[in-house]
Amino acid sequence: MENNQYPVVHFEIGCPNTEEASDFYKKTFNWDFTKAQHSSHINTQSKEGIQGHMTTLGHEPHNYINIYIAVDDIEATLASIEANGGQKHIGPLPLPDGHQFAWFKDVAGNMLGLITKNPITT
Repeated sequence: MENNQYPVVHFEIGCPNTEEASDFYKKTFNWDFTKAQHSSHINTQSKEGIQGHMTTLGHEPHNYINIYIAVDDIEATLASIEANGGQKHIGPLPLPDGHQFAWFKDVAGNMLGLITKNPITT
């Protein structure tokens, strides 16, 4: 992997009831939510930090927090994760905007996400 910059660029909050959870975060932190097809985009109303989304998977895990690391080559990164003792969990899967994402477990069993820096062209 030639590029040594792997920023955390997005977060995801999983919950069984996005409406109730969105209301909590709106009242507590003044975050804005915009409904999307299978999730709600979170605008934290800040120029600092990163933005995210909230979703209900409809299956386990129902409650989770995930961060996403931006990578140039998702397949190569997953291969490196596995070579270093981690495990690919799901993906890579396409997103509506052309990017891909994947989830993996690190050596301690923590679930994290990857997302491509650029849309994938075929």
